[in-house]
Amino acid sequence: MDPAAALRAIPPFDRLPEPLFADAVAHLEPCAFPAGTWIARAGGEPLRHLFIVLGGTVRLERHGQSVQVLEEGETFGFTSLLTGAAALDVVVEEDLAAWRLPQEVFERLLADRAFAGHFSAGLGQRLRSSLEQSPVAAFQPDLAVPVGDLLRGPAVWVESGATVLEAARTMRDHRISSVLLRTEPPSILTDRDLRNRVVAEGLPGSAPAASAASGPLRTVEAATPVYQAWLALLDAGLHHLPVVRAGEIAGVVTSTDLMRVSGHGPMALLRRVERLASRERLAGYAAQVSDMVAGLLGARLDPMVIAQLVARLNDTLLRTAVRWAEAELGPAPAPWAWLALGSEGRMEQTLLTDQDNALVFADEGLPARGWYQALADRVVADLRTAGFPACPGGYMATRWNGPMTEWRERFRTWLAEPRPQALLEAAVFLDFRRAAGALDVAPLQEVVAGAAELPLFLRGMAEQAVRFHPPPALLLRLRGASSTVDLKKHGLAPVAFLARCYALESGVAERGTLERLAAAERAGRMDPELRESVAEAYRFLVGLRLRLQLRHLAEGRPPGDEVALSALSPVERTRLKEAFRAIRGWQDAVAFRYRL
Repeated sequence: MDPAAALRAIPPFDRLPEPLFADAVAHLEPCAFPAGTWIARAGGEPLRHLFIVLGGTVRLERHGQSVQVLEEGETFGFTSLLTGAAALDVVVEEDLAAWRLPQEVFERLLADRAFAGHFSAGLGQRLRSSLEQSPVAAFQPDLAVPVGDLLRGPAVWVESGATVLEAARTMRDHRISSVLLRTEPPSILTDRDLRNRVVAEGLPGSAPAASAASGPLRTVEAATPVYQAWLALLDAGLHHLPVVRAGEIAGVVTSTDLMRVSGHGPMALLRRVERLASRERLAGYAAQVSDMVAGLLGARLDPMVIAQLVARLNDTLLRTAVRWAEAELGPAPAPWAWLALGSEGRMEQTLLTDQDNALVFADEGLPARGWYQALADRVVADLRTAGFPACPGGYMATRWNGPMTEWRERFRTWLAEPRPQALLEAAVFLDFRRAAGALDVAPLQEVVAGAAELPLFLRGMAEQAVRFHPPPALLLRLRGASSTVDLKKHGLAPVAFLARCYALESGVAERGTLERLAAAERAGRMDPELRESVAEAYRFLVGLRLRLQLRHLAEGRPPGDEVALSALSPVERTRLKEAFRAIRGWQDAVAFRYRL
């Protein structure tokens, strides 16, 4: 074994600058202990070395109860070195092979802030640090470029009283696709506005440009990184984004400008989706999304940001399918809304998985219910063609559609009578998000807000959330445990369920899991350290699952949730155990709170 190569793979030595790393390698002392050896006893002599496990296992105990089992790539002894006291019993469980570093060397290494921070940080900080140091975490330069750097010229303005013809000539003369209007508040006229609101509507050139312009402006600061500008454009369905520098609009960045940063990024895919001419071209969407996600992950973009980008692209595809359906069916008899459910409702779906959707329409549309059924049939079929499989449980708009009054009553029943089936259905539908359509869904949210006053329902949701938890063996060790672990069932789902429960209890409308955790902290229902630990555990698991699923696709397999523990690096194994412990600790606290 090459000591230098092996040590570089173990956090936090992987982050040491070369002089300190060489110092550490030069002072490594091999050691071995047979099973049953007590290396330290709580309250006894503190350890004088930092130990690095190479093989075997070490059990940390408190009052005879196992707290943690350390395996290859993990360290112990740092608490004694930092505090001068032995807080836990350290017992060799399986014959131990290790390195040890003398205290004076460890203290020299603490001069490096990142190294010292690893041992003083809480769980949340360590998980976040592991993400930042992983091969899929830190941004490549092109994605972190400030959007202001993409501006190709200053902002071009016309006066508030300018005509459509004057604005169009200004755009032509400057060879740009938009102009800003000095209206109050300022507005923007784009080439699309000229096509859709002027030419298509037959407005004369003498018409006020303001009558066809869009406002108020959606802007971003010049320092905003490119990936956040992507989100802003996708979120608003725009192609032009004014950029503000020092309080003034410095220019306008376009979707084309952002496409130049990454030809395989979300803006390029957005353009392809918007230009889909027929259903025959839908079949390539899933592969295009997978390629884009792989590129963004390889570019080290945050997996949660990738999920938001994918959700917005999926919304654009959905609206394209809706447009086709409406062209065939004619205008809607009454307003309606397409609801995205589950992970798509939370905007946390990274690859295309089973459909979860529903359709709600205004009560006055009830006599024409067949129109909405036909809409659902067409759109669901198009989504299947695009790569979204049908939901095995049948939670799709083809089955779940109806007027607002019917939906409100259904929600009230779930909340008032929390039987097992009601809780199951509530878990699917309470993450709803309007993804298409114009119907206001606030009346549904009003019903959901009432859950805060229904302790029986909240208890049922909490019970559901703690039912699936990390396998107990994995909380202590990974080696020798089951060969695989389901990341969704044992990690992601419990966090999403508990975050939903806290959101319902707090009466907040946030849908995203991380946003719900932040809301729970603001409401005083989670302390900051717990919130950070759980949030970073969730982020870590999302990234790990995404890398797993991309590997499945590359191997020609459908994306799954079970990861082989043997395929994980030492760093990933350590972080997986820490993530599971954070999740289980939160579940135990919730179970105690609800007396489950």
